[in-house]
Amino acid sequence: MSAPGNVSEGGVARRLLRPARQETYEKVFSTVYVGLMTNVLLALSCAPLLLALAVVRDPLASWPFFAVLSLLCGPALAGAFGCFEALGEGDTGVLRAFRDGYRRGWRRALAVWAAAVTAVAVLAVDAVAVGGTSFGPALVPFFCTAAALVAAVAFALLTFAGEPGVRLRALVLPCLFLIARRWYLAAAGLVVLGLAVAVVLVKPVAGLLLLVSPLLYAAWATTRYVVAAAR
Repeated sequence: MSAPGNVSEGGVARRLLRPARQETYEKVFSTVYVGLMTNVLLALSCAPLLLALAVVRDPLASWPFFAVLSLLCGPALAGAFGCFEALGEGDTGVLRAFRDGYRRGWRRALAVWAAAVTAVAVLAVDAVAVGGTSFGPALVPFFCTAAALVAAVAFALLTFAGEPGVRLRALVLPCLFLIARRWYLAAAGLVVLGLAVAVVLVKPVAGLLLLVSPLLYAAWATTRYVVAAAR
């Protein structure tokens, strides 16, 4: 009576233990290769920032210097997003994809990053300034929410920076609307992005070489889904 059950269980076990197809292994190894190479290219593109983070013990105490130095991150992200786009199309030519994304989008990515850093810095200074007043606690949530919106919109614009023919200025309001509409997904993307930043701040070299590209890819994919209708 138990033979059919044993045969069925044996068949399930054989299917589970059966080696995966060659294409599956190739896809896994290609994805890992793209991720590691993207990390290396990001590290090379942001080498001055990484060196400063490794030397300075308290980056927050010198935040204006690091805010200016972080401008390198905008074009580097444009290159990384080019790698992600190419990977989605089945192209594992990381060097070419990063170079093309960087070359096409570095000006616009630099402008978006500079505007976002300036806006967030102003909001942070205002929040600190009013935080000690009697009405400060009521306004601090506003500054935090505004800074989060600025970061989310800027990151969304950076995902389009490497695409030719896209006018980023025309996408600001549509991206803002879509992010506010799907705020929960945008918040999840910001959390992942914040985790990537935290990893780099705690362990600059090791974090950027190992963990940043998977976190960036998750934030990039989530943001692209949120603002897909803006294109």
